[in-house]
Amino acid sequence: MLCPACQDRTYAFDRARSFAVYENAVVRAILLLKFEQIEPLGSWFAHRLAEAVNSEADWLAADVVVPVPLHRERERERGYNQAALVSKPLANRLRLPHKSVLLVRTRARPDKQVLSLEERWESVRGAFATRPGSQVDNLRVLLVDDVLTTGATLDACARALREAGAKSVVGLTVARALRNPLPDTREW
Repeated sequence: MLCPACQDRTYAFDRARSFAVYENAVVRAILLLKFEQIEPLGSWFAHRLAEAVNSEADWLAADVVVPVPLHRERERERGYNQAALVSKPLANRLRLPHKSVLLVRTRARPDKQVLSLEERWESVRGAFATRPGSQVDNLRVLLVDDVLTTGATLDACARALREAGAKSVVGLTVARALRNPLPDTREW
């Protein structure tokens, strides 16, 4: 079953799937992954995502797995990218190449902890690009992130990948927020 936004084809990605709803123990587990670099947790999530993808044989056709990148300053502070802690073991399980340098974040996320819906979309609009010299033409990209809140980040990444020639972009996240309101796109 498709959500209303996906039915309306509001996003630049073809479809997205999540392992769990972002609540209770899943929130705590993702925070541990995000701020404590617990790699076995990333592998466990990758296993669950691989099971979900493999249970629907026609759901995924991908050539490469790409984690949603952090801005270089954020990754330097943290020392790792939590999306890559999931995407790398997932790529191994799916027997696909892992390209963590294909996509870059060119603009940092605002320092504000909680962003409004409009601020989320604005903070990622145009904030991603393919790395110069990257080969993207006709690739089917599996884009991996920790949480899908509004879809803005996956959308911005998918737009950059499609502009560089990607054939398709499918999003896969550990969790999704229960509510997924879209901004009024008529202004765009």
